[in-house]
Amino acid sequence: MKTKAILAGLVLAATTAQAGGILTNTNQSIDFLRNPARDAAIGLDGVYSNPAGVAFMPEGFHLGINWQYAHQTRTITSTNPVFALGRKNEGKTVKTFEGVADAPFIPSLQAAYNKGNWSLQFNFSVPGGGGACEFNDGLGSFESTVGAIANQLKPLGATGYDMDGYMQGRQYYFGFQLGSAYKVNDNLAVYGGLRILYGTATYKAKISNIMVNTGGGYVDFGTFLDNSIATVDAGLDKVAAGIAQYEAAGATVPAELVAQQTQLKGTKTSLNALQKYSQGVNLLCNQSSVGIAPVVGVDYKMGQFNFAAKYEFKTEIHMKNESTVNQASEIAAVNKFRDGEEIPEDQPAQLVLGAMWSPLDEVRLNAGWHHYFDKSTTWYNNSQDLLDHDTNEFLLGAEWDVNDRVTISLGGQLTRYGLTDAYMNDMSFVVNSYSIGFGTNFKATDNVTLKAGYFQTNYSNYDRITQDNPRISDTFTRTNYVLGLGCEVTL
Repeated sequence: MKTKAILAGLVLAATTAQAGGILTNTNQSIDFLRNPARDAAIGLDGVYSNPAGVAFMPEGFHLGINWQYAHQTRTITSTNPVFALGRKNEGKTVKTFEGVADAPFIPSLQAAYNKGNWSLQFNFSVPGGGGACEFNDGLGSFESTVGAIANQLKPLGATGYDMDGYMQGRQYYFGFQLGSAYKVNDNLAVYGGLRILYGTATYKAKISNIMVNTGGGYVDFGTFLDNSIATVDAGLDKVAAGIAQYEAAGATVPAELVAQQTQLKGTKTSLNALQKYSQGVNLLCNQSSVGIAPVVGVDYKMGQFNFAAKYEFKTEIHMKNESTVNQASEIAAVNKFRDGEEIPEDQPAQLVLGAMWSPLDEVRLNAGWHHYFDKSTTWYNNSQDLLDHDTNEFLLGAEWDVNDRVTISLGGQLTRYGLTDAYMNDMSFVVNSYSIGFGTNFKATDNVTLKAGYFQTNYSNYDRITQDNPRISDTFTRTNYVLGLGCEVTL
C-alpha cells in the first residue's frame, strides 16, 4: 500500500522571501523597495548592494535603519480523484490549500564610516527566510496519502475518510557583514568583506483525527485497523483449518484456498504497516547553524556612467536538528528531520552586475543582473540537481530628485528560476515572477533623510501533472506585498 508518503509534507521550507533567489532575500533596504535596481547606485544601501561604491560617499559616519512588513500567500490547487472520498470535500476532486506568511518586522541596518580613501562598513539583515508560513488545512500531499489509504481499504468496507491537517514552517537567516572599501582613485574603488549567516528554523506538522467512513458511519482509524485485523485473523484461522483438513486427509489443497491464504496474509501485513499511523503524525523540529563566506566588489565611474560588480561566495551551512524524530525511517522526508542530523542548506554564490547612467544631475537610470549559482550548492537530497538551470534576475529602475529635499523612484525586477516538475512540490516551491517597487526619500534636515517604499511581486502559475489518467496534478502560485519605512542619518 502506498503509505510511505504520509509524512512527505514535513519538508516545508516555509519562508517569506520577498525578492531574490530560491534561498536569498535581496530586499535589504527601503531604497531597494522603491527601486530594486540598486546594483550600481551610490548610497548607504550599497553596504549590501554595491559595497565598493560606498567609498564614493562623503566623509563621515552614515547610519541607516530599515523596517519592512511583508505579507505573502502560497496557494496550491491540487487535483486527485481520492479527494472525492473526503468528508469535507463534497465529492470534489479538486482542492485548494493556502498558506499565509506574515512578517510584521523585518529589520536591517547599514553603517559606514568614510575617512580619506577608506570606507569601513557593517550590515545587518535577514538575507534568507524572514518569517513563518502556516497551512491551517495541511497540504495536498498530506490529504492525498490519507485518501489513497482509504481508497485501498475499500475491500474492507471503507467508503471515505476524514482528517485534520496542519503545517507551519518558520525560518530566519540573520546576516552580519563586515568589510572595507578602498578608493583607488577618483574613478575606481574596491571592496572586501566577510558575511556571517546564523540560521534558525522551526517546523511543525500534524495529521490528526483520521477517520474512516464505513456502513456504520465514521470510526477512528486506529479502531478500524484493529477491527479489520481481527477480521483478517479470523479469516486466516478459517482458511488454515480448511487447509489442515485437506492435509490430514492426504488430499491436495485446492489452489484457490492457498491463494486466499496468501491474499489474507498480504492484507494483514499491509494493515500492520498502517498501525504506526493510527495515531496520526506529530512533528516538532528545531534547526540552527552558522556559515561564513567572503564578499568582494568593485565600482568604476566614467563620466555620466557608473559600473559595479559584486560576488558573494557560497555559504556552506549544515542545519543541526533537534527533533521529536529519533529513529531512521524508510520515509526519506522524515529523515530530514531526524534528531541530531546535519542538513545541507547552502546559500548559493551570487554574481551581481550593475550600471547607472545620469543624463542629468537630478536623474539616474539603473540596470542590473543577478545570477545565483544554485546548481553549484549542496541541498538536502541533492535537490539542486533537479533544477534545469541557475536563477537569473533582470532589473531596471529610475530616480528623480524633484528638488533638494524630495526624491522619487520606480523600478522593476524579472525573476526566472530553472524549475522542473521533479523539483517542484507543495512543501517548498517558488515560481517565476516580476516585481515592481516605488517610493520616496525626504531630506528632513541636512543630516536626516526619511524613506518609504512599496514592493509587490506578481507570480505566474506553475502546472505540474503527475499522472494523466486519472488526472493527478498541482498548480502553484504565490502573492507578495512589502511595505517599508526607513531613516538615514549622517554625522
